[in-house]
Amino acid sequence: MPAVSFQAVSKAFATPKGPLQALDQVSLDIEEGEFFGLLGPNGAGKTTLISILAGLARASSGRALVQGCDVQTEFAAARRKLGVVPQELVFDPFFNVRESLRIQSGYFGVRNNGAWIDELLENLGLADRAGANMRQLSGGMKRRMLVAQALVHKPPIIVLDEPTAGVDVELRQTLWHFVARLNREGHTVLLTTHYLDEAEALCGRIAMLKSGRIVALDRTSVLLQEASGSVLQFKTDSALPPALARLARVTGRVVQLPAHDTVDIEGHLAALRTAGVELHDLEIRRPDLEDVFLQVMSGAHASRPAAAAAAVEGQA
Repeated sequence: MPAVSFQAVSKAFATPKGPLQALDQVSLDIEEGEFFGLLGPNGAGKTTLISILAGLARASSGRALVQGCDVQTEFAAARRKLGVVPQELVFDPFFNVRESLRIQSGYFGVRNNGAWIDELLENLGLADRAGANMRQLSGGMKRRMLVAQALVHKPPIIVLDEPTAGVDVELRQTLWHFVARLNREGHTVLLTTHYLDEAEALCGRIAMLKSGRIVALDRTSVLLQEASGSVLQFKTDSALPPALARLARVTGRVVQLPAHDTVDIEGHLAALRTAGVELHDLEIRRPDLEDVFLQVMSGAHASRPAAAAAAVEGQA
């Protein structure tokens, strides 16, 4: 039995301009103990899918199951199996950190939870803030608190919706160390993130959504292996020639140019020399998950169709 199963899930919203199809026949299974990544650009439908899983939105059609429990007809059982960390910072300003976790435990009928609360506080760097009112916490501390609240009832399935958005490096490292430990202990993790280096490092399997549809679904290693070509990467303070500028991915001084073969690489270098572009730290590397993501979103990736990938996973 899968830990999470989405079965032909669709969701349409009414708007002044007519129906908006946020999800279109999304089907995928997440197995017990997986660390699964759900990626896509803004508006792809990731949060809508998680909201349906958590019972915050109702699917227009299809079903979502949590360890076999339908999230609509068996909502109480499904909720107990989930711990969801939302994007938004939500907190109760009338209680301190420890009190908030005790109250959260009570929502799930969990008693005598002090030892686990202490462990959460310690592992998430909140131990010295246990007596602080929630209003006194920084944004990063409130983000840690959301994680603690999601885990306080020891759910077998952890859903992380952009958990490290806008937080510092220390929190990211602390959070991933703890969540990776929970995953090793058997917890299933579903992650959405725009930090693709996190997804590449953590997720064993990844689905990519575009306009409410799955456009790639496979093991992370397979997606990387099937990425075409190489990437010419360098640093420069010079302007690129227009033909290359249209192809380049530029982050500050770092320029990355896709290259299908050695002919492309030689052509790029020749064009840069002709334009007088001064290069530093030049390297040729294999595509990473960010490159794969951009290829998939542009339709250039050679990965198997999502349906075929899902069928293969189901036979494994």
